[in-house]
Amino acid sequence: MTEHAPAGSIPTPQATAPDILRCAYMELVVTDLKRARDFYVDVLDLVVTEEDDDAIYLRSMEEFIHHNLVLRQGDQAAVAAFSYRVRSTEDLDKAEAFYRELGCPVVRRSGGFVKGIGDSVRVQDPLGFPYEFFHDVEHVERLAWRYDLYTPGSLVRLDHFNQVTPDVPKAVMFMEDLGFRVTEDIRDDAGTTYAAWMRRKSTVHDTAMTGGAGPRMHHVAFATHEKHNILAICDKLGALRLSDHIERGPGRHGVSNAFYLYLRDPDGHRIEIYTQDYYTGDPDNPVVTWDVHDNQRRDWWGNPVVPSWYTDASVVLDLNGQPVPTSERTDDSEMDVTIGADGFSYTRKNDEDSMPEWKKGEYKLGHQL
Repeated sequence: MTEHAPAGSIPTPQATAPDILRCAYMELVVTDLKRARDFYVDVLDLVVTEEDDDAIYLRSMEEFIHHNLVLRQGDQAAVAAFSYRVRSTEDLDKAEAFYRELGCPVVRRSGGFVKGIGDSVRVQDPLGFPYEFFHDVEHVERLAWRYDLYTPGSLVRLDHFNQVTPDVPKAVMFMEDLGFRVTEDIRDDAGTTYAAWMRRKSTVHDTAMTGGAGPRMHHVAFATHEKHNILAICDKLGALRLSDHIERGPGRHGVSNAFYLYLRDPDGHRIEIYTQDYYTGDPDNPVVTWDVHDNQRRDWWGNPVVPSWYTDASVVLDLNGQPVPTSERTDDSEMDVTIGADGFSYTRKNDEDSMPEWKKGEYKLGHQL
């Protein structure tokens, strides 16, 4: 154990962390399996690998493993697992030892917890989140060359998760112990970290830690090839009179530089459609830090963020299938800063010198008013 860990931090285990390759799938509990199928298959065009009366296994067009999303029938909408693929079966032993040293609940199942997945380890981590680690998996047809099956809004990859936790610095330290690296974060002048984007694969993130009442799941994100695929999804939702599923966007993030769209499924689970972030694989890839007062961090065009995007998130389940109680964030939330103090302003603090001359005049006039 770490001898002088900061107050409230999670001790670093002596056990070696598992070698995580990427985020692989999420298991969602839904309250109406047919309605969920209609949304994810008929509207978002995810591919059905397998289904029965209790669950549907879905994948994106370029995936070769059995699934990227499991929809399971249940009484309460929730998240049952954030699932990561590890490099080898030996990494399952490492995952088990790593979390047992921390005193976390750990269950290992040789037959897997879901169809298509082999020997797996599920844990409830010190932050309260349910994780799964696996290596062996059933391969299925990768549909990258099946252009006869592509639709204008085809989803091609699972890109990332986003998690809500009351103590972002604590979460970041723990995920770094697990081998994740920060690519971008949001801070204020006092050094408070409001969110951090962390990766294993060479993109901006496999998961993000966002400050708020948690543990909860903010969203799961699927990638498209181009911006026009996201616009096609918006057009399809409009044509089907389902545009009320759009919560936010389309737009471009400052953080990650990606084009985005946020949707809510029939149970309220948030899905991001995401494209065109950047490569982060070099060992000296620089961390990008954003000022919490800079509204271009969340939307590059300066559009306001709807309050539900800050407040709403999905419940997560423990290994017994029970909802994990949430804790409130004790310091200022990003929503308080953004909506209360900053008032959705477009301009970050202290950046008047970087404005074009015509914008400086507009900025001064606004402050005089």
